[in-house]
Amino acid sequence: MGGAIVLLLVAAAGVLAAQTETPAKVTIPADAFGYTRQHVMIPMRDGVKLFTVVLTPKGARQAPILLTRTPYDAKALSNHTQSARLGPILQGYDNAADVIVAGGYIRVLQDVRGKYGSEGDYMMTRPLRGPRNRTGVDHATDTYDTIDWLVKNIPETNGRVGILGISYDGFLPLMALVDPHPALRVAVPMNPMVDGWKGDDWFHNGAFRQQNMPYIWNQEGTRDNDSIVGWWSTHFDDYEMYLQAGSAGELARRRGLEQMGFWRKIVEHPAYDAFWQDQAMDRILERQPLRVPVMLVHSLWDQEDIYGAPAVYRAIKPKDVNNDKVFLVMGPWYHGQMIGDGSTLGALKFGSDTGLYFREEILAPFLDQYLREGAPKADVATVTAFETGTNKWRRLASWPPAGVQEKRLYLQAGGRAGFGEPAGERFTEYVADPAKPAPFRARPIRPTGYDAVKGLTWPLWLVDDQREASGRTDVAVFVTAPLEAPLQIAGAPMVNLVASTTGTDADWVVKLIDVYPDEVAEQPAMGGYQLMVAGDIFRGRYRESLEVAKAIEPGKALTYRFALPNANHVFRKGHRVMVQVQSAWFPLYDRNPQTFVANIFWAKPEDYKKATQRIHHGAGEASFIGLPVK
Repeated sequence: MGGAIVLLLVAAAGVLAAQTETPAKVTIPADAFGYTRQHVMIPMRDGVKLFTVVLTPKGARQAPILLTRTPYDAKALSNHTQSARLGPILQGYDNAADVIVAGGYIRVLQDVRGKYGSEGDYMMTRPLRGPRNRTGVDHATDTYDTIDWLVKNIPETNGRVGILGISYDGFLPLMALVDPHPALRVAVPMNPMVDGWKGDDWFHNGAFRQQNMPYIWNQEGTRDNDSIVGWWSTHFDDYEMYLQAGSAGELARRRGLEQMGFWRKIVEHPAYDAFWQDQAMDRILERQPLRVPVMLVHSLWDQEDIYGAPAVYRAIKPKDVNNDKVFLVMGPWYHGQMIGDGSTLGALKFGSDTGLYFREEILAPFLDQYLREGAPKADVATVTAFETGTNKWRRLASWPPAGVQEKRLYLQAGGRAGFGEPAGERFTEYVADPAKPAPFRARPIRPTGYDAVKGLTWPLWLVDDQREASGRTDVAVFVTAPLEAPLQIAGAPMVNLVASTTGTDADWVVKLIDVYPDEVAEQPAMGGYQLMVAGDIFRGRYRESLEVAKAIEPGKALTYRFALPNANHVFRKGHRVMVQVQSAWFPLYDRNPQTFVANIFWAKPEDYKKATQRIHHGAGEASFIGLPVK
């Protein structure tokens, strides 16, 4: 009896082993989806293959290609939902899915080398081939090789390719402009990383953006950002976490960030040396022939890459002798908001969906013009700029627009500001204490991130109400009387700060602010609101040279000149103009010890000392903001 049971069990096992419930290959009914999806490995000239997603609308013929290259997972960015339609799977991070679907474009997304499905080694913003990259391949060659494969292997295409993207994905279209493939007909870099030291992701005028350390850890740690522990928190408030660690270098040492190659480069290059200069895309493109039409898209409150797009515009617009290849769009957005709802930004309301307007009225016809045979010429101005304060789109012939002149807003005694020469007391002073650095927004300060449900409101900090800062004793405040007429500015305000310190190094944060009337009938919550129109930080050690740090002479009034980010704003009648000056924007930027040390990344606890800062506004020592008044 027992033997019979064993035989039956063996027989049953044999039956199960001979069967399978998983097909060797899954096929999808041809009529079920409105598009076809292909995952291909495209070979580069050095033999490395890059993972690429090709999405072709059903029935497409003679269709143009829109390409985005990314380090953020091409497969995930093209799978936002399980849908048989192209729009839903692209809606999300992908750039303007509504425009892409309506235009019938073949959508291509590709992992850059070394990330996710692509072979090869990853480098943060890989330099162009040359002295800093001896491999013979870079993002320019990879884009060229990709486009070459696409136009030869996708039968539904008309052979015309456009490239677009945001942030890192916006830096890559700029790279594509270096020795571009003949099939590349248009590029749309949105919020591109351009110069990592002057004013984009890594530094601003020498001050290190330490809240980007988690990004470096997660982005460089593994190919898929997923097989190691992500950057971990130790405090609910980032202010406490960074303060207790001391210097950024010490926090990195404790966390093991020195394993990441890009972090080691940052620490080795705290000044604006050849390492940064050679990789600045505005400098690179300034030396390149202008062959491909490009639309640079800029966010006026871009919390990550506020320097890049206007800098590239300044660099390449002079080459546009026929005024038909370089265009600039400036919208009232945070980083990447142009592909989403642009009706509001924090407490600001614009009266219309500015993101939708950009996509339908500017981006769609612009792409069509260059990518579709016989498409009409787009009615797009050289510069299309949203004017905040009046909430109107302006069509301009240049940026800054013609007729702009500098009008000096002087910082004056008694916390006043005005357009007349200063008089009265020679200076305003405050004590900057590195043990209690001025925060860049109200505490508790959460990590960078875009999940408002989790309290991660990083995209909104540039439009935070600045009243929290204006009430601090370590912030100098200067404000005008209520304006008797509107004041319109268009361009980059220029700081001319005359200041002294009892230390041997100092940071200077300058903010230009629109102060709303005490009561705003149509929006009561905006009563007295202090809106930062433009603001930035400058590390004092680079006053004489961005390339070589130098100690500051204690007690000596010195002039610090630097540009604030571009603004296109009207201070309305009855509003006031405020300037705030402080010596920390923590923990977004690392603390200046206020004692000169060779490399602030390795400042010791004993280096951090209080200093008395004086903002001078006497005769011959006038501090002012040069406003680009129209």
